[in-house]
Amino acid sequence: MTTESGTTEPGERADTDGAAGGVFDDRILTVPNVLSVVRLLGVPLFLWLLLVEHADGWAFVLLIASGVTDFLDGKLARLLDQSSRLGALLDPFVDRLYLVTTLAAFVVRGLLPWWVAVILVGRDLVLTLTLSVYKRRDLPPPDVIYLGKAATFALMSALPWLLAGEMDWALDGFGRAFGGALLVWGTAVYVWTGLLYTGKAIAVARAIPAVPHRST
Repeated sequence: MTTESGTTEPGERADTDGAAGGVFDDRILTVPNVLSVVRLLGVPLFLWLLLVEHADGWAFVLLIASGVTDFLDGKLARLLDQSSRLGALLDPFVDRLYLVTTLAAFVVRGLLPWWVAVILVGRDLVLTLTLSVYKRRDLPPPDVIYLGKAATFALMSALPWLLAGEMDWALDGFGRAFGGALLVWGTAVYVWTGLLYTGKAIAVARAIPAVPHRST
């Protein structure tokens, strides 16, 4: 789930949340933060539309809108010089929440096999754990694998198309087929890049000793 496509790879947030130069401040009311809050409020609305009302068309529109605002908040943070500590925390939190809740809702509706959701969420959990390897060695997170960003984009594009396949319109068959193809490709590459990130963390753990704990 982000980045410009919905999820966060290790070491990627500093690039997408507008931290050009690594400077953050304590501003709260910024355009990127407002967009993140709007996306956060959209999570329960999306679940209500998809699971309670079965209003797939509106849920589709909201899913697209979330992806657009996710793309814009990082771009606007850099363009308007509105990077903030709150944004650095809020944006990836909303990304994760949207990804997990969307996957869960799709599983409940039968739009997605449960094991696919487990693989995608499990991959992110494993990579979150590997970040402690770098932290214990006072190292920055690993460089972004851009193939992982492509996989993330494919996955986040697959979800709206799968939902479009459930709607009563001329392209429902295409939506199911195209969404399914994106899902298969994206999942395979997502897992592959996850293995690459994990391999990097293992190599670092073996080659570089952890920094001894320094008491104050």
